[in-house]
Amino acid sequence: MKNLAELQALRDQMKTNMGVRHDDLDNIRVVVGMATCGIAAGARPVLTAFSEEVSKRKLSNVTIAQTGCIGVCQYEPVVEIYVPGKEKVTYIKMAPEKVAKIVSDHIVNGNPVNEYTIGAIAK
Repeated sequence: MKNLAELQALRDQMKTNMGVRHDDLDNIRVVVGMATCGIAAGARPVLTAFSEEVSKRKLSNVTIAQTGCIGVCQYEPVVEIYVPGKEKVTYIKMAPEKVAKIVSDHIVNGNPVNEYTIGAIAK
C-alpha cells in the first residue's frame, strides 16, 4: 500500500468478495484469522489468495470471511473451513502457496488436506 486510495480500493474489493449474507448459510465458509498476530504472520496474502482462487474457479457456494483472534497465535496464519453438516477444519501456518491445494482438495472435492491441519501437530 502506497496511499490511502489503494487501501480503500482493496477494502472495497474485499468487501465485495467477502460479503456474508443470510442466504449464504448453506455455503462453505472460509474464515481467515485477521487479528494483529495473524496479520503480522502473513494472513492478508492468504486471505487474498483464497479470494482469488475461489473467484478464478467461479465457486459460487463459497463465502470468504475474516475474523479476529482464533486463539492459537503460535500457529498463525490460521484458516478455518466450515462445510455444512461436517466438522470444522482448522488449517495452521498457512501460506498463499497452500491455498490452491486446499481449494482443490478440500473445498471442491471434500477431502481436507490433513498435513496442513492443527490435528497434524497433535500426532
